[in-house]
Amino acid sequence: MTLAFVEREGSDPTEETLEMLTLARELADGDGESLDVVAFAGGSRLSVDELGAYGVDEVYHVVHDRLDGYAPEAWGESVAQLASDVDPSAVVAPGTDRGHEVLAHVGATLDVPMAANCIGIDVVEDGAYELRRNRWGGSLIEHARLEAGTTLLTPAEHEFPIEKAESTTDPSESEFTPSLEDTQFRVQVERVERADEEGIPLGEARVVIGGGRGVGGPDAYDQLEELADLLGGTVGASRAAVNEGWRPHDDQIGQTGAKISPDIYIPCGISGAVQHMVGCKGAETILAINTDPEAAIIQKADYAVIGDLHEIVPELNDTIREA
Repeated sequence: MTLAFVEREGSDPTEETLEMLTLARELADGDGESLDVVAFAGGSRLSVDELGAYGVDEVYHVVHDRLDGYAPEAWGESVAQLASDVDPSAVVAPGTDRGHEVLAHVGATLDVPMAANCIGIDVVEDGAYELRRNRWGGSLIEHARLEAGTTLLTPAEHEFPIEKAESTTDPSESEFTPSLEDTQFRVQVERVERADEEGIPLGEARVVIGGGRGVGGPDAYDQLEELADLLGGTVGASRAAVNEGWRPHDDQIGQTGAKISPDIYIPCGISGAVQHMVGCKGAETILAINTDPEAAIIQKADYAVIGDLHEIVPELNDTIREA
């Protein structure tokens, strides 16, 4: 059996969870096993209706009177206890900060290895896995073989498409109550404060316009904002632009910023450093605007316009407005 840790927003699984379920189902099918998931009940329960479309066979609801909020050690201990009971061949979590953290605690508790940021996994003989993973901020790909009684895995964010199963299942449901100690609640979330941001969040935008050092200053972002408004998207920035103080850190795209997966990403005046490309590699299409035809971003883009963004973007805005 493959066991998947589910993150949710309200009663629905997150987008990253659905990406992860694509990988988890491939592993379960490769081993000829079932795909089960574990979710924390909290104030409300995960809706299982949608999960049947992704081939889930059983849903374990973790129920405990102290697990209303996120407590990484307690969550990790809960998943570890469930894994000890059901003995999965693999435990898979979303490639998010929370997914990595929970699975790391599971690995420490069970004393089993964890492989994070996987971009490809093949099931081979004797329960072993051949892995391909992003390493060093995405600048290289590691090929490795992992063998363990229970293997812990997370996919790289936005690496796997959201794909429904060929046949729909009718998941069964059961409750699991872990045995937890006070020390496992020494770190927990007490409250959540939302950023006071306007417009579409970077992680949810289907169109993202990026601005780098080539924009030249904070005022020049007005033309990028206009383009984003016309296309129903939002504006992001490179680390260089954020370091200059032209945009807030919430707008930064890259290894130390937001990871985006829009339908189209239009980077303007961005060189395309490895750290930036880690953040935008989930984009379906990249249309780069840059004066340098040899810039790294041009080499990695699907389409490119070689020229001055201060001339091209206003023309683009006018054309879209007329159309």
